[in-house]
Amino acid sequence: MRTRRVVVPLGVAAVLAAGALAARGIGGGAGPGDDEPDGLPPATATVTTTDLVQTVQVPGELGYGTPVELPAKSDGGTLTWVAAPGTVVGQGQPVYAVDGEPVVLVHGTVPPYRTLEPGVSGPDVQQLEAALAALGYDGFQADDEYHGSTADAVEEWQDDLGVEETGTVGTGQIVVVPADLRIAEQTLAAGATLGGPEGGGVASVVTYTGTTPVVVVGLDPAQQHLVAPGTAATVLLPDGSTTAATVSGVSPVATAVDDGETVITVTVALADPAVAGALDSAPVDVGLVAAQAQDVLAVPVGALVALAEGGYAVQVVDGEQVAFVPVETGMFASGLVEVSGAGIEDGTVVGVPA
Repeated sequence: MRTRRVVVPLGVAAVLAAGALAARGIGGGAGPGDDEPDGLPPATATVTTTDLVQTVQVPGELGYGTPVELPAKSDGGTLTWVAAPGTVVGQGQPVYAVDGEPVVLVHGTVPPYRTLEPGVSGPDVQQLEAALAALGYDGFQADDEYHGSTADAVEEWQDDLGVEETGTVGTGQIVVVPADLRIAEQTLAAGATLGGPEGGGVASVVTYTGTTPVVVVGLDPAQQHLVAPGTAATVLLPDGSTTAATVSGVSPVATAVDDGETVITVTVALADPAVAGALDSAPVDVGLVAAQAQDVLAVPVGALVALAEGGYAVQVVDGEQVAFVPVETGMFASGLVEVSGAGIEDGTVVGVPA
């Protein structure tokens, strides 16, 4: 994936607001033409208690995550079939075939490194027996020991797969991944010879991803403080709609991208993956929370008036009475600004100059 980076200074909103307000600065009273003829402002707003959230927009790609190579041990042979890109492969289903024999997916974390047969024990045995049980085979105890009853279940499984019923499982007969996978790319085509001229070795037949749509962001390392697993986010989809999301993974190290710059790879999980529809490798924008303030008093940014001596005021409206009250400003977000000042409280009515 070719990533893009943007850096959004957090003070931009405040600077823009200050620039817009400078044109109507006052020195203790309203400028000519700023108010209605009766002295009241043309519009009003109410001070409210609310939560303010500043976000930074960064570009990302909606797809199925960064593809990973699937190591495939082989004692040689010809690759006779490979699952097509986009195919979802579940436990017990073939990922590819060698010399016409299916190589089947098993859920787990222990890679195949020895033949599993009666007399061996260990976590790889437990992993295989858990897979057999999940596929509906029984008659054995799912522990970490390969008994004759395990071999019987394996023979039944092999019969269903249409392969020789040996009761043993070789390293080239299974691939191990923690969950179901989605084929991203065929890195070897049917007809390729595995294991090199002398046989043996490890090859990658396919690359794969997870089966759930996610967004991958190449984040500027300077913005890494914005993300951690569990951080809330929003995703702007190509059709203009937005959806809630959560940061699910952050790479611990920066990696170089095509243009030579470095990025932190961030994975963002959609709250409702179904909104992705058939989208794959689609450009999206991700909103990350840069700062937030809870239970603060806020007014529309347009209610601020720049004072000639510096700082800001709001025009407090009390019936037919109007007074400019200096305020301290805090966070700017979503068209609102945090304010505090003498007499400013929830429900205070303020003017919004034209």
